[in-house]
Amino acid sequence: MSTLNLFTNVPADSCICSDILKDVTKAVAKIIGKPESSVMILLNSGVPIAFAGSKEPAAYGQLVSIGGLGPDVNGKLSEKISEILQVKLDIASFRCYISFYESPVSPILLHLKSFA
Repeated sequence: MSTLNLFTNVPADSCICSDILKDVTKAVAKIIGKPESSVMILLNSGVPIAFAGSKEPAAYGQLVSIGGLGPDVNGKLSEKISEILQVKLDIASFRCYISFYESPVSPILLHLKSFA
């Protein structure tokens, strides 16, 4: 299971949000090596964000995954997610920040059942 919670100060209509959710889901699944059915993306647009003292378009993400993360994978994920946000929302890659967290199996539940 992998979950990416994305925040951006750029407002996005439902069509753009849908495209971003689809594209990021595919990218995360492919790069981490998990099926799309185990990937969840949350997109919070129009959120007040100041990054480096500026309110210019920016994004912040937190990706939590059971396995699949590491320096090489994290770099590829950052690059691809930033690319999608650049194309869809005109957010420069240097204005995107993503934190990566490896989660143990035990605290994660799906359909009220533990992955453990």
